[in-house]
Order: sequence, then structure tokens, then C-alpha cells
Amino acid sequence: MVIKRLVEQDAENYLALRLEALQNSPESFGSTYEEEKDHSVDKYKTRFQSQDSFTFGAFEDDILVGIITLVKEPRIKLRHRMSIVAMYVSPSKRGLGNGKALMNEAIRTAKELEGVEQVYLTVVTTNKSAKNLYTSLGFETYGIEKRALKLDNRYFDEDLMVLFL
Repeated sequence: MVIKRLVEQDAENYLALRLEALQNSPESFGSTYEEEKDHSVDKYKTRFQSQDSFTFGAFEDDILVGIITLVKEPRIKLRHRMSIVAMYVSPSKRGLGNGKALMNEAIRTAKELEGVEQVYLTVVTTNKSAKNLYTSLGFETYGIEKRALKLDNRYFDEDLMVLFL
């Protein structure tokens, strides 16, 4: 397994894995497959060049099997915070350390950035394996957002989690 920051050349593979994530785990993301299926690869090429977000990929034999994005807060009073979003590992590659390696890379990057003191994420309350991973890395639940997501007339609560660096 290799973890690396994604670059323009990874955009097509990223988009394919992102769409897989939205199809396989629709309850875990704020957007839907229908909303993103027509997004251009260029959108991600541009995003990967941004200095305000860091998208990492887990590769096995040069195949992208997991993704995670770490996002800076732009406002002055929030610059001490970052957020982890869009975390996903292909089902066949779960339980092999890919998710933990992606999380560790995001945390390491946040620690290296000047002024960053805490990292936030949200996770659907029913996703026990993800919650266990985040807790094992030091994240703490500080609240629950009831009915955070609604999909097909079904609501999903999210745990709000933070890691103080």
C-alpha cells in the first residue's frame, strides 16, 4: 500500500472511486451519485492543485483503492481548524489498514501546517467500523446531529468528532 497526495493525473481514477463511494455508501455522504455523476474530471484536477485542501489516495499495485480529503478553514477565526471529508475505501480493501493509513496521513499533514490545532469530521452513527477507527486515532465525539442526512425518506444521524492536535 502506498499513500500519496493526489495530483491532476489521478483525477479520472478519483472520480471513478468517488462515484463508487456514492453508490456503495449513499448514507455516508452529503451528496449523491445523481448530483456528481456528470461532474467533469477537470473539477478534480483543479481541486488537487488547491492550497486549501489536500486529497490523498491509497494505492495497491498502482490502483486507487481509498481516498480522503483534508480541508482548511478559510475564515480568520477558524484557521486553527481543519476538516476531514470524503473518506472512502473500496469494500474489498477494507480491514487491511488502508483507512488507517489515509487517516494517519491526513492527521500528519494537519500537524505540519502552521496554526492548525484541531481536526473535525462527521460520521453516520451506524458506521461502527469507521467510528472505531476514528476513536482509535484519538478522535472524540462532542455531539450528535440528529437527522443530519435524509435519503429516500429515511434519516441518518451523524456523530460530530474532533481530534485536538
